[in-house]
Amino acid sequence: MSLLATKRLRKHFGETHAVDGVDFTVNQGEVLALIGSNGAGKTTLVNVISGLLRPDAGTITFEGADITGLSAHAKISAGIARSFQLVNLFDQLTSLDNVALAIFSREGKTRQLLTLADGDRAVRDEAIEILRQFGVEAKASMVAGGLAQGERKLLDVAVAYALRPKLLFLDEPTSGVSTREKAPIMDIITSIVRSGRITAVIIEHDMDVVFTYSDRIVVMHQGAILASGTPDEIRRNDEVTTTLLGTSLPR
Repeated sequence: MSLLATKRLRKHFGETHAVDGVDFTVNQGEVLALIGSNGAGKTTLVNVISGLLRPDAGTITFEGADITGLSAHAKISAGIARSFQLVNLFDQLTSLDNVALAIFSREGKTRQLLTLADGDRAVRDEAIEILRQFGVEAKASMVAGGLAQGERKLLDVAVAYALRPKLLFLDEPTSGVSTREKAPIMDIITSIVRSGRITAVIIEHDMDVVFTYSDRIVVMHQGAILASGTPDEIRRNDEVTTTLLGTSLPR
């Protein structure tokens, strides 16, 4: 069953057709990997879907409703959240307060930035539980700017997860971390996503991560969808292999 679908979606920057008439579907409950070379249009597509950019043409439907013209905030309220390749945290706030901020936003509450979680026990308890799920509870009182890169990545996803989305976009969740950290990070993220029945779209360059953790892979090239299929189908797709020449597709 389709959760999100775009129809003939377009976003141009001058002569650059970053998203060029894309029909893109995300099915309920899947972990989908969105791949392609640099400049293929992956991040622009996600930015348009999540409301950070307005499309030049086309439509976006979510749970059957047209959300094309909604703001980023309205799309979050509808159930779409995202993490960022460059971690988007409040570095001067603690890990706990970063998660609490997301919960306050979700609940439509207004709080002062100082000692956010101390003012609401229910929010504090939920924030602590989310940090525990992501394996960073021990860093609850540490400012986000002091965390190691892998911990920052997990906290960034935890903040997005705290919004309780139905659809979660993860922009390069393992970029900037060591090879040995990638599998533990992805194990945590995919376990939480699947147990919470959250649909996830992962933008990722690491093909080992893509083929290990995704149910379906969509390949973009020059602003368009080149291929879509299971990991096995993408492995056997000669056009994909040729287009991504130099990228090792795991066997």
